[in-house]
Amino acid sequence: MRLILYLGKGGVGKTTTAAATAARAAELGYRTLVVSTDVAHSLADALDQPLGAQPTPVAANLWGQEINVLDEVRRHWGTLQTHLQQLLKRRGVNEVAAEELAIIPGMEEVVSLLHIRRQARAGDFDVVIVDAAPTGETVRLLTMPEAVQMYAGRLLSWDQGMVRLARPLMRAMLPSSDVFASLPQFIAEVEELRATLTDPAIASYRLVLTPERMVLKEAQRAATYLALYGYPVDGAVLNRVLPPDSAGDGFWQRLAATQQQYRRQAHELFAPLPIWEAPYEARDLRGLDDLRALGRAIFGAEDPTRVFFRGTTQELVKEGEEYRLRLPLPHVELDKVTMLKRGDQLFVEIGSFRRELILPLVLADREATRAVFRNGVLEVRFGPPPPSA
Repeated sequence: MRLILYLGKGGVGKTTTAAATAARAAELGYRTLVVSTDVAHSLADALDQPLGAQPTPVAANLWGQEINVLDEVRRHWGTLQTHLQQLLKRRGVNEVAAEELAIIPGMEEVVSLLHIRRQARAGDFDVVIVDAAPTGETVRLLTMPEAVQMYAGRLLSWDQGMVRLARPLMRAMLPSSDVFASLPQFIAEVEELRATLTDPAIASYRLVLTPERMVLKEAQRAATYLALYGYPVDGAVLNRVLPPDSAGDGFWQRLAATQQQYRRQAHELFAPLPIWEAPYEARDLRGLDDLRALGRAIFGAEDPTRVFFRGTTQELVKEGEEYRLRLPLPHVELDKVTMLKRGDQLFVEIGSFRRELILPLVLADREATRAVFRNGVLEVRFGPPPPSA
């Protein structure tokens, strides 16, 4: 079973790329489901066929699905939230606290994850390909297992009176006669979900980007946080690339030259990940024939469902009050290391190699004190946080 999630900034072509990968996988004989988790669905438009909230046959070996998150939330939440609020207020809980206690954070993300997990475990498909929401929402979605686990742990510490009040809420979420008695099992299931999403043999995360400065910046942030939470990234698709010798007036020539600059930067920024390139088409791509052709253009003779990269692109380790950032750079020759830090950006030069990094927020106000390059790995040390005012 393979689970492949495409994510990136809105408008970079995630939906088309996910659909093209699915069409190519189905063409190779895999039973393939392509799923959209974005509230503003456009997967049906890319496939040029109507889709439902359940897997819908599209072609041989290919199914499509647009998860109706809002309906699922209403079904599991709806009047229950209001009922629980009134119940809590009658027991003396003030109005603001009642509203807070009646809401489980990230309900939409939980619903999406449960859908994806259900499809992945059912065994009906060889590969599930996810057209994810824009980057920020997707990273939030992927952090939900930790949030739900923390919230469930807090529920275990409630006193028995509060437990009696919250039972109707939890019964709506979990198929159990006494949910609070089975909360440890629920936490174990959340851990299993995270294990699936972080298993590099099962799940792969692929960034979709275009040769533009702002898009590359957001993709860097996504790669940083995916690495921070242990989600395995195995490649990136550079979309809408003009040929370097584009003909036409000066505008197209200048645009192609600018794209080439960002194209080279993308290959440097995301090394050692493989970068696939998709051409800039002169017309809208829609329908299976166009999608199959695009899938072949991106992956060539490669099987798009295989794992293309194993290992970490960066690792953050805490040591006392300090942090150590490890960056595998296996193809870089050792030379003098030059380093410059500006806020949450770190610029590293090793000989002729230059790498620009977006740092997690925990490192933004810390000083980069030392950089060492050994055995193909760059280690950057960050000192303790500055003293508070």
